Amino acid sequence: MDILQVEHLTKTYGSGDTAVRALDDVSLTVGTGEFVAIIGSSGSGKSTLLHMIGGVDRPTSGTVRVSGEDVFQRSDEQLAVFRRREVGLVYQFYNLVPVLDVVENMCLPVLMDGRPVNERRLRAMLRTLGLEGREHHLPNQLSGGQQQRVAIGRALMNAPAVVLADEPTGNLDSRNSADIMELLRRSNRELGQTLVVVTHDEDVALMADRVISMEDGRVASDTRAR
Repeated sequence: MDILQVEHLTKTYGSGDTAVRALDDVSLTVGTGEFVAIIGSSGSGKSTLLHMIGGVDRPTSGTVRVSGEDVFQRSDEQLAVFRRREVGLVYQFYNLVPVLDVVENMCLPVLMDGRPVNERRLRAMLRTLGLEGREHHLPNQLSGGQQQRVAIGRALMNAPAVVLADEPTGNLDSRNSADIMELLRRSNRELGQTLVVVTHDEDVALMADRVISMEDGRVASDTRAR
């Protein structure tokens, strides 16, 4: 069953002679529980595609459906809720709130909804992420790898069906990169979450069930692992 459906997606920035078409009539589907890597050179449209899937930016034309629902038929307020509850977003630069500690950053999506934190899930995630004993550390008291683990914890706290990661290992050394990808891959396998990762890292792409290559805002190739 397909959990993501992208149909004729186009995104143009600017107008007239200065217009840049970041996405050009992109269509694809992603199955439930699939691990998809999106690769391509800088400016190929891969991050723009990920942001459209996650409801971070609106397309010029085309549709994105997640679990059968058209993402962009929602208001801006509804999109904010969608990003908190239905997808988990992981970025290269962590985007942690500097005045919040590890637990507060991880629980932020839940707290913003005014809902109680599932303490059992929180403790299990802290253990899985290797953050026990650092619950009250601020981001500037953590290493880069630990900060990325907090960002992943935040993305997974609501147990979203879809996890979207944009160069999640881009600022990390090889050891931390391997650990981060293993955490994401474990969540994909054990929880059946759909995982879509934008990456320049060939090792990450080799882990995926499927590799989509972007070029000039279009899908250049779509290859499934044997």
